[in-house]
Amino acid sequence: MTELTRRTVLAGAGAAAAATAFTPFATSTARAAAPSAGAQAPGFYRYTVGSYECTSINDGARSFPLPDTFVTNVPKAEALAAAQAAYMPNGMVTVPFNPQLINTGSKLVLIDSGNGIATFGPSKGAVGRTLQNLAAAGVDAKSIDIVLISHLHPDHTNGIRAADRSMAFPNAEIMVPAKDWEFWMSEENAAKAQSNEMMKNYFANVKNIYTGIESNVTRYDWGKEVAPGITSVAAPGHTPGHTAFVIASGSSSILIQSDVTNIPEFFLRNPDWHVAYDLDPEQAQATRHKFYDMASAEKALVVGFHFTFPSMGHVEKDGTKYRLVPIAWNPVI
Repeated sequence: MTELTRRTVLAGAGAAAAATAFTPFATSTARAAAPSAGAQAPGFYRYTVGSYECTSINDGARSFPLPDTFVTNVPKAEALAAAQAAYMPNGMVTVPFNPQLINTGSKLVLIDSGNGIATFGPSKGAVGRTLQNLAAAGVDAKSIDIVLISHLHPDHTNGIRAADRSMAFPNAEIMVPAKDWEFWMSEENAAKAQSNEMMKNYFANVKNIYTGIESNVTRYDWGKEVAPGITSVAAPGHTPGHTAFVIASGSSSILIQSDVTNIPEFFLRNPDWHVAYDLDPEQAQATRHKFYDMASAEKALVVGFHFTFPSMGHVEKDGTKYRLVPIAWNPVI
């Protein structure tokens, strides 16, 4: 009997490669009759909250070389180790994007709209997949009643525009946090940001997306029911008006955390790490602890925009850190 060891696994892989390289008929005899698909399946996952049917919509995922300051308050080597521990591509970090569709029975609400088709330029379809995955889920973009934006970063708001800059959800009310709108639409704040390339681009992006539709945008406050069964929750730090949500129907509820943390492999596991995208890192850190202490105490289901699809799980305290327990895929709703 062959003992399973790393050496036998590597030897087996080498033998397979050698057979492919040196067997004259390997190419023709090993190929299946059916052609390779060459494309991923649609990304949507349905779940319920009380009487509400909800759908996690995958907008894609982006892998890129880990920047030196992606985590601003620990050495890059620690961040790389966290990425490697999560089996991300070598030297890279992977960030998923997942808007949520909530059907309350009276309103069809999309929470965040994704990157839009052209946010990162040519991406071979890796991001900006919200519209096609909504269509695959049987949802017409014209049927969306409300697009509820958690904050005004590009990956959450640019999807309100189609590739031709028309409104991707032409019949929807666009709702944004009042505090974020006040901050990002301020000419004074934009002028102060000109020396910071990332912030300068963020201000320019908000102007680019919202110019011409300002009068059609509804600004909402924290602690309000902003749509049936959907309450806005203060979660500042990532941006001044960054907002989480509670979805409640009957005796059931979930927490939509938005960007309380970026990827959980880094910032939920290490809540005191600061991501480069947090405008007020100390406040964001305090928000993370407050939010996750609440979520773990209540054993609440948490939905994270940057969690691995289908983007939901439970949070457990682990000393001074936290641990994400992803849900199991349920074949039925």
